Amino acid sequence: MKDVNIAIIGNPNVGKSVVFNYLTGKYVDVSNYPGTTMDVICGRQGRYIFTDTPGIYGLSDISDEERLARDIILRSDLVINVVDAVHLERDLFLTQQLIDTGTPIIVVLNMMDEAKARGIYIKTDVLEEELGVPVLPAVAMDGEGLGRLFNKISLARVGKATPQLQTLLGSGDLPTAAALMVAEGDREVAARYNVAPGTHRDTIYGRRRERINQVIAKTMRQIKVASTTGEIIGGLMLRPLTGIPLLLITLALMYLIIGVFVAQTVVDYTEGVLMEEYYEPLVRHLIGMVVAEDNPLWVLLVGRFGVLTMAVTLLFGLLLPLIVGLHLVLSALEDSGYLSRIAALLDRVLMGMGLNGQAVIPLILGFGCVTMATITTRMLGTDRERLITIFLLAFAVPCSAQLAIITGMLAGLGFFYMLAYMLIIFTAMVSAGAVLARVLPGTSSLLWIDLPPLRLPRLSNVLRKTWVKSSEFIREAAPLFAGSALVLGALDVTGGLEAIENSLVPLTVTWLGLPKEVAGSFIMGFIRREFGTAGLFTFPMSDIQKFIALTTLTFFVPCLATAMIIFKERGWKQGAAIWLIIFALAFIIGGIVAKTIALLGSIEGAAVMPMLAGLTLLILVLVMRLSWLNDRFSKM
Repeated sequence: MKDVNIAIIGNPNVGKSVVFNYLTGKYVDVSNYPGTTMDVICGRQGRYIFTDTPGIYGLSDISDEERLARDIILRSDLVINVVDAVHLERDLFLTQQLIDTGTPIIVVLNMMDEAKARGIYIKTDVLEEELGVPVLPAVAMDGEGLGRLFNKISLARVGKATPQLQTLLGSGDLPTAAALMVAEGDREVAARYNVAPGTHRDTIYGRRRERINQVIAKTMRQIKVASTTGEIIGGLMLRPLTGIPLLLITLALMYLIIGVFVAQTVVDYTEGVLMEEYYEPLVRHLIGMVVAEDNPLWVLLVGRFGVLTMAVTLLFGLLLPLIVGLHLVLSALEDSGYLSRIAALLDRVLMGMGLNGQAVIPLILGFGCVTMATITTRMLGTDRERLITIFLLAFAVPCSAQLAIITGMLAGLGFFYMLAYMLIIFTAMVSAGAVLARVLPGTSSLLWIDLPPLRLPRLSNVLRKTWVKSSEFIREAAPLFAGSALVLGALDVTGGLEAIENSLVPLTVTWLGLPKEVAGSFIMGFIRREFGTAGLFTFPMSDIQKFIALTTLTFFVPCLATAMIIFKERGWKQGAAIWLIIFALAFIIGGIVAKTIALLGSIEGAAVMPMLAGLTLLILVLVMRLSWLNDRFSKM
C-alpha cells in the first residue's frame, strides 16, 4: 500500500511533539515553553510517515518556521492539527487556514483538562460540525484520547472553507493550497508557478477571523472561576518585587543541588572512590600483566593522560553524575513553564544588550547544551537578535558539562570565589551584549511570548529527557575524550607536549600567571571546553590559579560541534569572526583578572576575592547604567 505523509501542525507549545512521540514511539524533546521544536523530525508507523514541525501561527513566507511548515503541508497527504483548548479562539485561525488549503485534516483538541480547570467548556460535536473535520478531545501528556487517533486518521477529510474564498482564489490551474498561498501574497509560491502574488491577504484574513468568531460563539462558553495556585504563583513570578527574589531562590537551590550535593558528595564517591581507588588500579594491574611500564603503549593506555584511566575517570567518574544532576534540574525547569516567566521578568534588562526577554530561553538552555541552544535562537524575532545571542552563547555560557566541573571546583574554593566568578561572567556577558547592541544597526524588537500554564513537571518526562540528553552526551563525548587523551599521550611520549608548553609560556605563565602545564588544557579545550576544564584536575595549582584558569577557559572558544553550528547558522565569515574574537577575548579577560588579583594581593591586609567581587560589581552597575542610558536615548 502507498505510504501516507502526515504533517503534525499547530501553534507553539500546544503538544505537537507529545502527539508525535505517542504516534511514532520516538522521543522528541517535550518542554513547557514555545519554540521547543526548531527542526523537522520524521517517524514511521506502518505506512504512515509522521512529520513533527516547529510551532507556527500561520502559513506564509514571513518566517523560516512558517515557510518550512507551508512546504511540508504542500507535500502532505493529510494534516493532524493540534489545538490548545485553553486558547481555542487563537488556535482556530491556523486551523481554518489549514482547512482552506483543501488538505484533509483531523483536529486534536489538546489540554482539555486545563480548559476545564479554567472554566472553559467546548461542545466538541458542534465544533466538529462547524469545521467539517473530525475533532478529537485529548489530554496528550496523559495519553488520554490519543488511543483513538490512529482509528480517526482514516476519517480525516477536507473541512468547510472560509465563505466566499473561492472567488478570491481565481479559476486557474493551481492546486487549492498553492492558489491560497498565492492569493494571500506568498511570493515564493507565486514564483514557483510563475504567477504574480495576490493582494487579498487582508480580505481573506478578515473573513477567516469573522468565521472563527462565529464558530467560537456556537461552540465555547467560559464561566468565571477562582484563580488556581499555579496562576497566583505565576503572577508573582512576573512582578519584579517578588519575581527577582523567587529567581534568586531558584538559583540558590540549583547551586545546593548541583554544586553541593552532586559535585561534592556524589562525585567524591564516583571519582575518588570508585574510579581512583578501584577502577584505575585494576586497569593498571591488568595492562601491566601484558605491557611493561616503560613501554610507550603503557603510557598511552594507563599513563598520566591514559585512554583507559584519565579519559574514563573524567567521563564517568566526574562528568556523568554532574551531567545527570544538571539535566534533572534543567528538565524540571523546562517542564514547569518558569522559563517563559523569566523571559518576561528580565525583558527590560536584556533590552540594554540589544535583545528582548525571549532571548533568556536560548541563553538558559545554553547551560544545558550550547550547540542545541544556538539552534534555538531561530525562535528570536530578528537576525540582529540571533547574532547577538549566538555570540553571547559561544562567549560566556558554559555548557552543562563545563558548568558542572566549574561548580564542583569552585565549591571547594569558597563562597567569594564563586561570587566573583559569577559576577565576572555576568559582567562580561552584559558588556559584550551592550557593545554589540551599540555597533550593530537596528533596535531591540518588542517581546511577544505566550505564557504557558505553570505546571508541576512530570517525573516520567523529566527522567526520560535526562536519560536521552545524558546518554547523547556520553555517545558524543566518549570518542572525543578518548581521541584527545590519545593525542595528549602521544605528545607526552614524544616530548611534543613539553615543546608546546614551553612555546606558550609567555601567554600561560607570564600573562596569566599559571603553570606551563595548563597549555594542555587549552589544547583539549579546542575540542571540547569541558575536557580542557576537567584537565585542570590533573596537575597541582593554587586556589588563585584554579580561579584564573577556570575563568579563562569559560570564555575560551566554543567546542567543535558548536563551532560547526555557528558556521552553519551565520556563514563562514561571521562564524570565523566570532571564533577569532572569542579566542582573543578569553586571554585578554583572563589576563586582566590575573593582573587585578595580583594588584589587590599587593595591598597589605586586603581580602582579595571579596575586593575582586566588589570591583566587578561596580563595573557591572556602571555598564548596565550606560547601556540603559544608551537604550533610552536611542528611543528619543
